[in-house]
Amino acid sequence: MQPSIDRGEPATSLSAKAMADAILSSDLLETLPDATVAVDLDGTIVQVNSQAQELFGYEREELIGRKVEMLVPDRYRGQHHHHREEFAEAPKTRRMGAELDLHGRRRNGSEFPVEISLSPVSTGKGALVLSAIRDIGDRKRIEEELRRANEELHRRSAEQLGEYRSRLALIIDSSDDAILSKDLNGFITSWNKGAERIYGYAPKEAIGKHISMLTPGDRPDEVPKILEKIAGGESIEHYEAVRVAKDGSRLDVSISVSPLRNAADEITGASVIARDITGQKRAEGQLRQAQKMEAIGRLAGGVAHDFNNILGIINACAEFLRDRIDSAAEPSIYIENIRKAIERGTSLTKQMLAFSRTSAIQPRILDLNERLREISKLLRPLLGDDVEILIVPRSASAVVEADPGQLDQIVVNLAVNARDAMPRGGKFILETSAVKLDETFAEQQQAMTPGKYVMLAVSDTGTGMDEATVSRIFEPFFTTKQAGKGTGLGLATVYGIVKQSSGHIMVYSELGQGTTFKIYLPSAEHKIGIAANAEEETVSPKRQGTTILLVEDDEIMRGLTRKLLEEHGYAVVEADDGKTALAAIESHPGPIDLLVTDVVMRHMSGPELAERLAASHPTLKVVYMSGYTGELMANREVLKPGVTLLEKPFSRTALLNIIHTTLG
Repeated sequence: MQPSIDRGEPATSLSAKAMADAILSSDLLETLPDATVAVDLDGTIVQVNSQAQELFGYEREELIGRKVEMLVPDRYRGQHHHHREEFAEAPKTRRMGAELDLHGRRRNGSEFPVEISLSPVSTGKGALVLSAIRDIGDRKRIEEELRRANEELHRRSAEQLGEYRSRLALIIDSSDDAILSKDLNGFITSWNKGAERIYGYAPKEAIGKHISMLTPGDRPDEVPKILEKIAGGESIEHYEAVRVAKDGSRLDVSISVSPLRNAADEITGASVIARDITGQKRAEGQLRQAQKMEAIGRLAGGVAHDFNNILGIINACAEFLRDRIDSAAEPSIYIENIRKAIERGTSLTKQMLAFSRTSAIQPRILDLNERLREISKLLRPLLGDDVEILIVPRSASAVVEADPGQLDQIVVNLAVNARDAMPRGGKFILETSAVKLDETFAEQQQAMTPGKYVMLAVSDTGTGMDEATVSRIFEPFFTTKQAGKGTGLGLATVYGIVKQSSGHIMVYSELGQGTTFKIYLPSAEHKIGIAANAEEETVSPKRQGTTILLVEDDEIMRGLTRKLLEEHGYAVVEADDGKTALAAIESHPGPIDLLVTDVVMRHMSGPELAERLAASHPTLKVVYMSGYTGELMANREVLKPGVTLLEKPFSRTALLNIIHTTLG
């Protein structure tokens, strides 16, 4: 839907919309926590997310095609023009930091202070600028309260001082941001609840300690430089830095530091306000990765189409030559070689087109369980006699709307990779299940929509991959095979087909542990009137006073899981590996009711940890987590029969229900 003419739609709106569709069609903007506006270098809005609509009070169609200055008060527009011109002249890789002292204007005319961060996005049709916009009204209010409080404290009488300080403490503790103070030597003198929530330290653990306990060891000069500026009377506004929480996890934060003065106007310390922007940074990284894959896809599609034309010409010429040469003559051998090369080239272009999502598809309603039984007939000669093929349907039906040929191609391509990873044989496992993904799960993934899906897990018991390889496996022409042994297009093709089918794909792998690909395709049960056999939507009741030992080596996954558990009333003791978990349970003053642990971890596996704890905590119950499937874990004899396994990625409902069931 385009803006109507009476709204003043400029003539550029159609091209702007086309550009938005080209690079932002994946809805990744919705995963960004801040209001985000994508603008071309002429200042025309090409896309916005729902957070921007809510912040400014406009509908999306009222914004796309209009100049971004409509969101800026008149007196700030000159400054806004300057920033955009400066950004346009900067290198494309540049990311401008947060700009302050700006204001936004809502649809109703009201104004509010904002912080804006600019990031470049290169597209096939030109450059865009993503503006992440944050309403900092509350932050400004607290900063002003602190300034006034510092002045007021010196005017208050002794009787009034205690009462005023109590009121000030309530104001500071009401902030979600970390607010703390330190002296000029860097020792912490105050610590609010926001700081405790973000960094994990209680006030008694932080006050009196040096602020460097929050900085990474690879940045020793950062704190001294900040203290030097504060001692000289300078303020630092919204400096982006990395900090280390109590559990060892690294956080991205936006920090403002201001001098604190006494009654004689002497600088005695500094006040610090820090905002956790880890989620925003992670989402920006996901957006950059999606942008890279989108750009590679466009390039692959363009090359494939042109190459197909070239192959067509070569093929036609070869046909003409064959008609004019005696089939018994020696030149006919060379013509046959040309024909075989054309077939290989055609196969390559088909894979490239599948990755770029431009190949024609013919989707239809089908049951994935039945399709896999048909595909398995093709896999036996492909995988060889030393590879056992297992098909494990976990639900009665798994109905999707997809192209049958493309589904076959997904499984065959993954089977080829699995065969190469199992030179001495092994097991190739195909599992399906109907799942329901809630909003919490969807927010943690890349632009997934909550709802019903069919999950296809493809696993092998092969050599596995390291983290560096996993991060690149879907890139076209990336391969770990020897020269001439592979094109590097197999997994890129799988990625393209899944995306073209409105699905999502994830991979779990570690060296020596095998590999699992999990593909989520939208359920089509509703199109044939059958209720999906997905997990129940009911969430178990809150359980206060229950303590869980959470062991997970991925810090982002650990933080998200802890948040889900704490929001449901559980107390959580966390650790990043088995060794840390043993120390944590020994130092914990109270009982531990449940161990929730990842299966595959460095140094000590989850089952090994549980076995070590069984002697000292015989009643301790265990829930295992793994990105690998239960069938794969059982076949590798990693887990004993009858154990409770929660497969990643999991929804909030699945996590809470399985814990509630285990605790009894």
